Amino acid sequence: MVETVTRDELKQGLADGNILLLDVREPNEFAEGHIPGAVNFPLSTFDPQNLPREAGKRIVFSCRSGQRTQRAIDMARLGGRKDADTHYAGSMNDWLAAGEPVER
Repeated sequence: MVETVTRDELKQGLADGNILLLDVREPNEFAEGHIPGAVNFPLSTFDPQNLPREAGKRIVFSCRSGQRTQRAIDMARLGGRKDADTHYAGSMNDWLAAGEPVER
């Protein structure tokens, strides 16, 4: 089962330091603007074995619309990373529509 976080849950988790946000968009998309605190982990080079493990942090995937996050979760599961099962469903589209800040 795929877990979902809302924008407010994501913001709180990032502020509290208990979410590791992995943006699976390509580097050029990431450079155009991303959620503050996100780490680029492109789907095109995605390897579940290289997913970070940070104690006390929940991995949350984001992308542009939520489509690639589903693929990342599937790939993580196939690679044995059952702890990487959460995504921000609205991803950047939701973040931008809400007028939230972005980093470049």
